[in-house]
Amino acid sequence: MNVTTAVAIVLAIAWTTLTNIAYQRQHDAAAALPSLSMRRPIESLRRLIGDRTWILGFALETGGFAFYASAVGLGSLALVQTIGAGGIGVLAWVSARVSGRRLSRRHLIAVNISVLGLLALGISLTHAAGPGGKGRTGAILAWMAACALVAVIVLAIGRVRGAVAVSEGIAGGLFSSIGDLSTKLATQGGVRLAFVVTVAVGYVVGTGLLQLGYQRGETLTVAGIGTLFTNAVPIVAGTVLLAEPVPGGVFGVLRVGAFCAVVAGAIMLASSEPAPESENPPAAAEAA
Repeated sequence: MNVTTAVAIVLAIAWTTLTNIAYQRQHDAAAALPSLSMRRPIESLRRLIGDRTWILGFALETGGFAFYASAVGLGSLALVQTIGAGGIGVLAWVSARVSGRRLSRRHLIAVNISVLGLLALGISLTHAAGPGGKGRTGAILAWMAACALVAVIVLAIGRVRGAVAVSEGIAGGLFSSIGDLSTKLATQGGVRLAFVVTVAVGYVVGTGLLQLGYQRGETLTVAGIGTLFTNAVPIVAGTVLLAEPVPGGVFGVLRVGAFCAVVAGAIMLASSEPAPESENPPAAAEAA
């Protein structure tokens, strides 16, 4: 592992730690606010920025983004996002501390799986951890459009099946993945700086959907699922679109195993029971 990759790993760890702490802060703030709605963005934004707890969470998330942008500028997208996926363990720990409840046995197992995945990742990074290529712009735009379309479909299905919080977590994660991929592309400079537009769109819509989800579900349910998609989708994009190298042999198996482990851990943590829809104010269900 070279020095550049090592620095990228440290920055990625700082990013995921700050971001997952921010998720908990934002969840607590959004859950206590009157119903938010994408149909009333200005009013909803005023409610959010008027809450000190939410502003603190947003500040932490912004600081985390600075670390993320630096990390993907130095290392591969798949590397940074895999570390981010393992950060679900941080979210579980913070959630337990804030709520004053111990993690269930299932969640403890999930955290251990994520940690083992990160260990396997660290070992695999001694081989083939290069930044990859730039990818074709047309294919990248098609990928982003597909992510947005899937997010819209998931939201529609969530409404029909009464799983609104989960669908908003998935859709928020998909839009945030667009922002993450766009950030990597923007760090390439030149005409790729134009991707700052999709950076803004991805993060604004993704963050908005997560705030709506926070009003209906628990932190691990909404943010956990959101984190899963935010990190898993760019990991695949890094390999498919940017041709980021995957080592062969044992190290390749470890890399794939690390990805599967952090995804499995995230799914187990995110599968906690959401708050019943009936316990939320009727206005919240109608406003989104």
